[in-house]
Amino acid sequence: MNIFLNGFFLLCVICAILFVYTRQKVTAVTDVGFQQFQRTYLVVYMLAMAGDWLQGPHVYALYDSYGMSSHQIEILFVAGFGSSMIVGTVVGSFADKYGRRNNCILYGILYGSACITKHFNNFWILMLGRLLGGTATSILYSAFESWLVFEHNKRGFDSDLLGNIFSHAILGNSLVAIASGMVAQFFADGFGFVAPFDLSLTVLIVMCGIIIYTWPENYGNQSVNVAQSMKNAAQAIKSDHKVLCLGLIQSLFEGSMYVFVLEWTPALTPNDPSSVAQRKLLGADDDADGHRGQIPHGHIFAGFMVSIMIGSSLFKLLSKFTSVESFMRPVLFVAAMTLATPILFPGNQLVIFMAFIVFEMCVGVFWPSMSTMRGKYVPEETRATVMNFFRIPLNMIVVMILLQNLSMAVIFTCCVLFLFLATVFQHWLYVLTSKRSLIIPAGQVERERQPLQEQIV
Repeated sequence: MNIFLNGFFLLCVICAILFVYTRQKVTAVTDVGFQQFQRTYLVVYMLAMAGDWLQGPHVYALYDSYGMSSHQIEILFVAGFGSSMIVGTVVGSFADKYGRRNNCILYGILYGSACITKHFNNFWILMLGRLLGGTATSILYSAFESWLVFEHNKRGFDSDLLGNIFSHAILGNSLVAIASGMVAQFFADGFGFVAPFDLSLTVLIVMCGIIIYTWPENYGNQSVNVAQSMKNAAQAIKSDHKVLCLGLIQSLFEGSMYVFVLEWTPALTPNDPSSVAQRKLLGADDDADGHRGQIPHGHIFAGFMVSIMIGSSLFKLLSKFTSVESFMRPVLFVAAMTLATPILFPGNQLVIFMAFIVFEMCVGVFWPSMSTMRGKYVPEETRATVMNFFRIPLNMIVVMILLQNLSMAVIFTCCVLFLFLATVFQHWLYVLTSKRSLIIPAGQVERERQPLQEQIV
């Protein structure tokens, strides 16, 4: 058990050193206007993520306390991913036509409404909550970034500073996740499993108020309807292989990441004859009494979050030495190798835990890297719509895994395959951008993108 707690303390030291070094040597910014803009965005984004993190730890526990069967709970979770895949794609595309700021407010309304449904011990009301929550999640991972990229470019800030904001967002998100888990547990212990959802609702209301008073509105292409906007987004993906690569990389990596979230607990379960990890690797069913080994979930989760923070600092360091398109190739390859450890070293807690820590560092590098590349290559007119298109195969991967009764070895094998494919597509993207840089002088990216924008409009 000590390896998890000791690992957490060691990661905290590494994270602190990297944070101080990058803050002083790499990301020091003296532009007061940019600092204020960054602060305005990050406050809202942190509140939006807090509204999400406060709910996560107690969703299953709440459903279980209502007497829902395991099958009913599985259906509710699948409904959330399914609504994010289908309904969320349509609602998320509203951002380009009706405003990214309005869409972010809609996120707060939908997710807040989902929190209210948690007060009812009724399967269909809870199902409605999952549908609302899944739709809101699609907005969370598209509209906020779309608003930021447009405002950043509109105000004429250095394009390199965009990666700085994304890196701080990932760093802050990890801190918010740890704090939210502790606060949610405190409220759940004192007031019941529904209390964290009420707290989330309060946070989301505050977030909406700040958006209304501090964020200006911006749009994509307002001259087309939502259906046409979706057609334009599909055309942009089809016409520009760089955008296609980004979509495939995001779907493959994040699909593997969400599956990892579901599987890290059994993978780290102690290696004894009755452990869940051993039985799942053998393809066996759980014992009737549901016995599983004990691991310190809180320490492990905190260690994962600190690892993501380390990854966000590594992103800033790597960005100073080479392009995002280049360094993401080895990052994705390393991520694939780390998720192979439960297959190669089943039951070896130390090796698997160390590999999972490295995987979470790769996650910390991945998020700001993807956001930076999307800011470069995704057309502004359909940015939010394109980003929601990317989430369709992502959610399909997770739903398919959830619906199948697969052994853990098979699940991790699929994840490794997905990540190797993501590495291949990242190399393709690197080749495409390298060819472009040889042909187009510096500062001409927008001119190159113009014909595509005219085509999709």
